[in-house]
Amino acid sequence: MNFKPFSEKQLKVMCWWHSDSPYAHKDAIICDGAVRSGKTLCMSISFVLWAFYRFCDTNFALCGKTVTSLKRNMVTPLIPVLKELGFKCTLKQSANLLVLKKGDRTNRFYLFGGKDESSAALIQGITLGGVLLDEVALMPRSFVEQALARCSVEGSKFWFNCNPDFPGHWFYTEWIKAANKKNCLYLHFTMKDNPSLSPEIIKRYSSLYSGTFYQRFVEGKWVAAQGLVYPMFDKSCIVKPQNTPADSYFISCDYGTVNPSSFGLWGVFGNVYIRLNEYYYDSKKEGISRTDEEHYSELCRLAGQKVIDAVVCDPSAASFITVIRQHGRFKVIPAKNDVVNGIRRVQDMLKSGRLKICDCCTDSIREFSLYRWANNQNGDAVRKENDHAMDDIRYMVSTVAEGLGGGFYAIAATRR
Repeated sequence: MNFKPFSEKQLKVMCWWHSDSPYAHKDAIICDGAVRSGKTLCMSISFVLWAFYRFCDTNFALCGKTVTSLKRNMVTPLIPVLKELGFKCTLKQSANLLVLKKGDRTNRFYLFGGKDESSAALIQGITLGGVLLDEVALMPRSFVEQALARCSVEGSKFWFNCNPDFPGHWFYTEWIKAANKKNCLYLHFTMKDNPSLSPEIIKRYSSLYSGTFYQRFVEGKWVAAQGLVYPMFDKSCIVKPQNTPADSYFISCDYGTVNPSSFGLWGVFGNVYIRLNEYYYDSKKEGISRTDEEHYSELCRLAGQKVIDAVVCDPSAASFITVIRQHGRFKVIPAKNDVVNGIRRVQDMLKSGRLKICDCCTDSIREFSLYRWANNQNGDAVRKENDHAMDDIRYMVSTVAEGLGGGFYAIAATRR
């Protein structure tokens, strides 16, 4: 592999644990900051080198949000580097175990995913010489604390990296702000700390985000989400009805009985997703509720004669999903419903021009101008108002445009 010389901050990560380093007495290292700032690879290399410098025949843990993301983001890029450094690497996929050998030393690196509260049970019982937690801010506290508790070997150390989140996040308040008290080396990264990024690439990444996500992912700040969720939505995002056939068609549904129901008809034109028409029914405003069958009739009216590749539906709408399946006309897929990541994906597509709304979709356009972040000190949250079209648009983007990463993924194909 071709490496550019490490930056000063990366070199500090690489060598902080060495006996000659002024930080060798530290119990942990924390690296946070912007995306693509060079934290992950240098930290993972340093973690392995430290493990072989200090230990032999010892267990270690590499932890990510999921094992799949950990392999993709850290293990896969790391293995070729280690091989060039003379390590023998054996990845045992079924056991989620990376066995590394160098000379007469062997150490074992177990892979763990910390996606929810139940994940803490996965790491119980093992004794570790050290743990590296990649994207620690995305993991539940119970998992992180259980992982740290497993490091009972003399000389063990903790390794953390993450992108910023909201300033009330437990990791920020209890680890980053208390780094000195916890005897941690804290290093804050920007994109300029990654020498492999050219000014043009840095500019490109800077253009991908706006608002809160720009402050977090580009500026590397721990800031609270506030104001409009989609400040980038303007008249450039609104288009006239399309006369040309789309490559494929989808319908996204946010289903409500007391709350409004919002369905959107989407056309895929190359890599651009256009909301062509919509159905929006507010039972409170209309004074009467509609049944699942009545909503299904409106779904059919929205589809018209078009061949719909799939209906992407609110995953909590079990009864409506059942009705759609019973009729047999449409393939229905429960939507991916990660709110904050879904919002970020919608922002990205609006900014890049890949998401457009036809001017006949008046309720969507209205909600875009009203949808706001809640003033919540416990995490990112949106106000539960003016959010029904916003939810069905997010379902469409997260489930179809961006795919599920191992589940359903839509690939547009031109119809003949």
